[in-house]
Amino acid sequence: MRWSILLLIGTAIAAADGPPRLYTDVPEIAQGQSVIWHDPGVVEELDFRYGIGGADLAPAPPFTFMKEDPSGTSPKVQVRDAAGREWDIKFGHEAKPDTFATRMVWAVGYWTEPNYFVTHGVILGVHHLGRARDFVDDKGRFQDGRFQLRSDDPKYLENINWNWDRNPFIGTPQLNGLKIMMMLVSNWDDKDYRDAATRGANTAIYQQGERYIFFIDDWGASFGNWGKWLTRSKWNCRDYYDESHDFVKGLGLGIEWGYTGQHSDLMKEGVRPSDVKWLVRYLGRITDDQIRSGLRASGASEEETQNCLEALRMRIGQLRTVANFPDSSSN
Repeated sequence: MRWSILLLIGTAIAAADGPPRLYTDVPEIAQGQSVIWHDPGVVEELDFRYGIGGADLAPAPPFTFMKEDPSGTSPKVQVRDAAGREWDIKFGHEAKPDTFATRMVWAVGYWTEPNYFVTHGVILGVHHLGRARDFVDDKGRFQDGRFQLRSDDPKYLENINWNWDRNPFIGTPQLNGLKIMMMLVSNWDDKDYRDAATRGANTAIYQQGERYIFFIDDWGASFGNWGKWLTRSKWNCRDYYDESHDFVKGLGLGIEWGYTGQHSDLMKEGVRPSDVKWLVRYLGRITDDQIRSGLRASGASEEETQNCLEALRMRIGQLRTVANFPDSSSN
């Protein structure tokens, strides 16, 4: 991947003070150049092992402890690697899906954060851990951590978010394609600005020069059951496979999606067969070998790899069927 593309993909800097703001409350963003998608190039040649950051940005041990990160629902710590790069390590059920989902989303042209999965390692200088102490012992040894790069270029706009139904891309294939990707990977954690003050939001914005990049900054609630509190799961590839038969439940007056999330209607609203057709132009070029490579690099077992691969093929096949319908049959 060209460095010009890599430089567009930074990650969140340390949390800033202040209440959440909708992007329209910031004149520079509301009036600026906004983007949500770019042409991914030759999809079938993308490296799913390393993802958007490539091999050159992979975490380099030894890792030195900086601080514990209290944000979100998953235990996290921040470290510096041998190359001087700063990383946020996430532990728990979200580590594997957060890594692999970004491969899928990146491959079809959406911006993601550089994520790598490290099976084991040592963090030097660990001390006074809170919830992360269940994943990092007193000698700094850890297993199964998702490393997410922290960078100042582009600049992560802390506490500035957007809504699924209030953004510059309403009605475009690019926004609707992102909705389809949320449903494709069963990411039920589709929180946006309306949730920011109480539960946090996953709709984020980067700034690079005069350009504002809209993206999703957390894919950890993926590859399990979609649903509400009592039925949803994260990284349960058998659950993910079993639900795939109902990914697209039917076609009539509109596309009937099986997906349920925290804002289900917002994900389904306005998605047309032509949007599906547009997305399949890129999604349909991802190969089995790429999927296997990405899953294994994300810590998946052979059974998990097979279940997720078969499920994705089933879901993409259903999307191909939808793509052949005219928009007159959609919402």
